[in-house]
This record gives sequence, C-alpha cells and structure tokens, in this order.
Amino acid sequence: MNEIIVAGIGPGHPDYILPAAARAIHEAKVLVGGRRALAQFARPQGEGQLTMAVTGNIDSVMQFIRENLELSSVVVMVSGDPGYFSLLDALRRHFPPACLRVIPGLSAMQLAFARLALPWHEARLLSFHGRVPAEERLAHVPGAVLGMLTDRTFTSKTIPAVLLAHDWPPETRLFICARLSYEDEQIVATTLSGAQKLPEMGGVILIAVDETEEKERDCK
Repeated sequence: MNEIIVAGIGPGHPDYILPAAARAIHEAKVLVGGRRALAQFARPQGEGQLTMAVTGNIDSVMQFIRENLELSSVVVMVSGDPGYFSLLDALRRHFPPACLRVIPGLSAMQLAFARLALPWHEARLLSFHGRVPAEERLAHVPGAVLGMLTDRTFTSKTIPAVLLAHDWPPETRLFICARLSYEDEQIVATTLSGAQKLPEMGGVILIAVDETEEKERDCK
C-alpha cells in the first residue's frame, strides 16, 4: 500500500537529520518539499525522482500528492519536526491518518534549548510566525521560560516589546538564536529591554528566561 511519508529534516544542516528520514528521501520516487530542502536533499535531475516544491498554493501541493499516490509512495520533507508547526496539519485535513507515516526530526526550537543547556519540559512554546498567541499565553509568570518562533513582522525587536507590554520584567534574559546548525550560527544573549538596541532579526528562535535570581556559574 502506498503511503505519504512525512520526513522531518531537522533545523537545516544534514548532520541533524535522522538516518531514517535521509534514507526515505534518498529512496523516494516522488519527493515534495521547500525549494531549499529540494536543492539540498533531492537526487540530481534525471535520476528518476519526481519532485514538487511547496509554495503558498497548498491545494496544488495536495493535488500533486494525491495524483502520484496512486502510483507510488510520496515523501514530504518538512523542516524541523513534523509535529511542530509543519505541513502535517494540512496533510491530515486532506488525507486520513492511516495514509500517513511520520518520521520525526530535530526542531530548531529543540536545538536552541540544547545550545543553552536549558531544559524545556516546562517551557511555554509560542509561535509568532504568521499569528499572534492568545493573551493568556503571553502573560508573565515568575520563573517562566518562553520559546518563540518569529517571522519578518514579529522579530527580535517587536516580540520583546509585546512581552514588555504584558508586564514581563525588562531585565528578563533573552537569547536570540539564528541560523542554528549552520557554520554561521549565532546566539546573542541580551534582555528584553536590551533587544531594542540590537539589529532587528526575523526568522529566528527567541528564548526568554525569567530567572533573575539565578547567578552565572563556571564549569568548575
């Protein structure tokens, strides 16, 4: 039975993709993904792999998958982990879950917390990517940790302003995590108030930590 294999490709660098996902992508006869993912992981043209780039026209992508699913399984590449703000939602609206097989991946959010050696099991994860979180999700709670997805509108400058307007302390630590997993990866440590003085960055991960009493320690 043909199936739709939803493969998480991690935060970007091939070192962070699971072997199961890499194998599914390599063996795929039909491969769907963003242009950057196709350029990075698809087989060279002429090697028997039919591809389609995901654009804003999701309906055409779903139609392409449906038509090709009659002949072969289809591998759909999504950045990060399929279960975290990915095309998986749309696929579930168009196809029954029994048609889907998901290969998990490492999300940029996970990698950001790992880079900071910061547990995230109690973190509040928010997305400002094309949306605004509900008011109650933005409320300040002492000791809270936020992990936030950004876009070109909600950025490293505008999101701290939103949090300050929701009574987060200006001295709340803020980590701006950009290009995670790549050679030019950058993590900037600042505060909610200090972020206003730094260059604006979108498409990054922001982590806010309200732990003002915690003192920095060395590794000894």
